[in-house]
This record gives sequence, structure tokens and C-alpha cells, in this order.
Amino acid sequence: MSFSVTILGSGAAIPTSRRNPTAQYVQCSERHVLIDCGEGTQIQIRKLGIKFQRINHILISHLHGDHYFGLVGLLSTMHLMGREKSIQIFGPPGLKALIMSQIHAGGGGFTFEINFIELEKDSSGILFEDAKIKINYFPLSHRVSTSGFVITQKVKERKLRVDKAKEDGVKIEHYHRLKAGEDIEFEGKVFLSENYTESSGPELKYAFCSDTEYMSSVIEFVKGVDLLYHEATFLEDLRDRAIATKHSTASDAANIAKEASVGKLLMGHLSARYENGNLHIEEARPIFENCLVAEDGDQFIL
Repeated sequence: MSFSVTILGSGAAIPTSRRNPTAQYVQCSERHVLIDCGEGTQIQIRKLGIKFQRINHILISHLHGDHYFGLVGLLSTMHLMGREKSIQIFGPPGLKALIMSQIHAGGGGFTFEINFIELEKDSSGILFEDAKIKINYFPLSHRVSTSGFVITQKVKERKLRVDKAKEDGVKIEHYHRLKAGEDIEFEGKVFLSENYTESSGPELKYAFCSDTEYMSSVIEFVKGVDLLYHEATFLEDLRDRAIATKHSTASDAANIAKEASVGKLLMGHLSARYENGNLHIEEARPIFENCLVAEDGDQFIL
């Protein structure tokens, strides 16, 4: 499972017995990312057997409580468990002040460093990048400054055909260069990378669209992703309510998925008024067939 998404919370503002507020855990090439942190997130992490201390990056989409009320509790638990390594938290302006005021009000501090990186409103760019993954952010349209995210698993190093390399006398010290796609010239012979290696597969991408009204500009940011999570708080019969609160319907989510030619659509942030996601599937599937509704505890492998 080199790239997986675990749903910790799939509901909207009001928790239900089946749905916690928004939170997702993404494991990608041994990088561990938490997206949003609604109330009860750390309990879900416990229930699902996820290790707290592996999380190094936390992405907060916006400052509505159902997306960050669990953050102070999670950080406090990490402190009590003896965490020492620093953590990066990305979010909108004001997040640092909110979190630090709660920490200081309790007269405490933490055993580890918290690095807050605040995102400018209506901006886009790269949040984090290393040799294995990249995290981008982009603007959404909600009642407060809100961002969506795309996590990319970069193309892995090519697989070496060891038996052929040995048979043709390729030196061991040249293996890493061939795997990196480099052709080797040695003792008058040319060893082509394509003859001694195999592709490890294409880039994989996961996009997270938090609370937002339908926004056509999102399409370019999520174009062709393998899995798109898009909020679908309401159904079309509550279109007026969706407009008033700047949320999306199942049809909105399906249209974004269709226009962006994504691999699969995952809908979430369902209003507490819905017993299950069956009607969301019925509404979305005629527009974009490969769709489903997130449930707490679900895991998706890219």
C-alpha cells in the first residue's frame, strides 16, 4: 500500500453516530499526511490503528470548526506520547493564532516544534515536495478562505532486470544509473537503460476538494487525477440551501469529475439529514459513472 487514503470522518458540520466530521489520513511513499482534523479525529486514528507519530504534515482546508476542532487535542496527545520531531501544519491565515491561543490558555507547551505555514487567500502553488511526493494547493469558493489539495506520488525509480544485467556484464556500480533512466558507456559498450529496466508505473494523484460551491476553475487543478474527493453536502432538491451556504451537490461533484476526466469520484461531507449515500450515488452516477460515497473507516488504494 504505497499510496492509500483512509477516511477518518466523512460527515459535515454536525457529527452523527455513523459519520465524524472531516478528516483523512493519506499514506504516500512512506510520507504520512493528515488532511483536516475535525472533532474526534484522534479517536478515529486510534480505532483504525494508525500511528500518531508518523504524521509529519497536516493540511487544514479552512477555519470552520468541523475541519479543525480536533487539532489541539491531536497535538496534545502527540506531546503526551513524547513526540520530539517537528511537525508542519499548513492552513489559512489565522490558524496559528487560534491553535497557539488554546495551547497558551492551558499554560502549556509542547515537546516538539510546530511549524505553521499559512496560505494566502485565493492562491495556489506547491506546499511540499521531495524526491517521492509533491503536495499542491489551490483556491476553492466557500464562506471563508478555503483550499483544496493535490498529493502526487512521483514516478518511482525504474525496476532493474538483474538477470539480464548480470548476463551482459553490467557492473553493479552502474545499476543505480540505469534505474535512474541513464544510458551507460563502459569499455566500448553502450548499455541502454530501456534494455535493462522496466517502468514502475506512472505518477499517481489524489485530489481533495473541501467545502466549496461549484467552481469550474477547479477543473484544471484536478485534471486527470486518479481519485478525486469532492464534497457533496446536499442533493439537487436542496440547491437553494447549497447556494446559500456555498456548498456543492452530488451533481456538482459529478460534473467536476466528468469535466476533469478523473479516474474515480469519492463524495463526502454529507449533511446529517442523510441516512446514507444512496441518493447521492443515484444523482451522480448518470453524470459520472465511477463514483461512490465515503464512509468512516473506508480505505482506498491508488
